[in-house]
Amino acid sequence: MTTAPTTTPATPPPGAAPVTTSPHAAMRLRELVFGAACAAAVRAAARLRVADALGDTPLTAEQLAAEIGVQPNPLRRLLRALACYGLFTETEDGCFAHTEMSRMLREDTPNSLRYIALWCTEPWTWQAWPRLDDAVRSGKDVFADLYDKTFFDYLHTEAGESAEVFDRAMTSSSRQSAEDFAEYVDLDGVQTVADIGGGQGLVIASLLERHPDLRGTLLDLPMVVANADPRLRDGGPLASRVRLLPGDCRREIPVEADLYIIKNILEWDDESTRATLRNVVAAARPGARVLVIENLIDDSPSMRFTTAMDLLLLLNVGGQKHSKDSMVHLMTEAGLAVGEIRPVNPYLHAFEAVVTG
Repeated sequence: MTTAPTTTPATPPPGAAPVTTSPHAAMRLRELVFGAACAAAVRAAARLRVADALGDTPLTAEQLAAEIGVQPNPLRRLLRALACYGLFTETEDGCFAHTEMSRMLREDTPNSLRYIALWCTEPWTWQAWPRLDDAVRSGKDVFADLYDKTFFDYLHTEAGESAEVFDRAMTSSSRQSAEDFAEYVDLDGVQTVADIGGGQGLVIASLLERHPDLRGTLLDLPMVVANADPRLRDGGPLASRVRLLPGDCRREIPVEADLYIIKNILEWDDESTRATLRNVVAAARPGARVLVIENLIDDSPSMRFTTAMDLLLLLNVGGQKHSKDSMVHLMTEAGLAVGEIRPVNPYLHAFEAVVTG
């Protein structure tokens, strides 16, 4: 005989109708408030390189512990916690084996997320998240209050290992999205492309490799372009077809091109975004194409990820991810005629636009 789920009466405010709470809702909320434990467990596994030590053959906690130099019982507890979320699985005979997700914590796997996992759980994040209510009240970042420096000043002067983790995380994330973008974009009629704020240049390198007649410009801060992808630097196979241009896109974009790519950088405060878009329009000739590539906080299969990143941007730099409407509004305001908006992959959308006369 099946019994109906029980409910627990909740105490209503005076004069309000009685309400009930389902056991499932209570259990889910308890899981959510322990979300830090899940993030910490993923971080611990990444730092201990558990996924790297586990191959195709399932191993006991004792065997794995011997491989990575930790205590067996705490490792077993860590793996069981992670298995609840689909990272690793426990076999009937008490061994642990890989899952699709746990393999992505291996550093040598294609599209590894090991450094992303480390970056999103760096020590500074644990200091910032408890201040989210302050950021919601003020609408401003909390980073300077915590560290007496802006986020990027701190990252490049005091963060130490965290700065290296950040660089590796951005590189690994950009590598896959660069390939996805290179497959997505139509370069019919395009002879020159400018990658604005393009980091190490993985996007433009992918395009140049696929299109031997294409020429490009990579614009980013001086310290960034100085460490551009080796393929683009002097002596690299693509160096003769690319210009490495140090600069700040919020101040000036001295590049004329058939196509401008602006990928995952329009997430500062709105005035910085407006300045970048205005600078593109000022530099481009009428009819030039502009492709803005962004994570969205609406109409996306990865809403939990993008809304979490949106809150993290509020905390560390006072920035934000965009909705379709907010991005279209800012682009139109700058003098761009926005056309199609299409997904590049489950995380990114492309806003196709043309510079008006």
